[in-house]
Amino acid sequence: MATAQEARSALERIAARLTEVDADDLAKHVVERTISCRVPDLGLIFLTRIHRGGLDEFQTVDDADSAQVRLTVGSDDLVALATEELHVAKAWATGRLKIEASLGDLLRLRKIL
Repeated sequence: MATAQEARSALERIAARLTEVDADDLAKHVVERTISCRVPDLGLIFLTRIHRGGLDEFQTVDDADSAQVRLTVGSDDLVALATEELHVAKAWATGRLKIEASLGDLLRLRKIL
């Protein structure tokens, strides 16, 4: 099991990858949304906001049920996603990553991830 700091670092690495996406592509596929990432084995929930400029800094919160896009992933899988040892599509297809979002949000996220 990864530590809380490793989970936060993994999220920061994933956020940094968004800065590598072409600004025009990012603006085309991103609408402002709140995103939560629940890491059940650590008992943590991280919250951020995605917008055309990228992602805001992740904050630890107690509840993120109001987030428009909700991810749930184990700490080890989160680290594997950040290091690209695990692909998002494979993690989602095998149930290691759960995503709760509207169909439109899923399609937009797929374009930038």
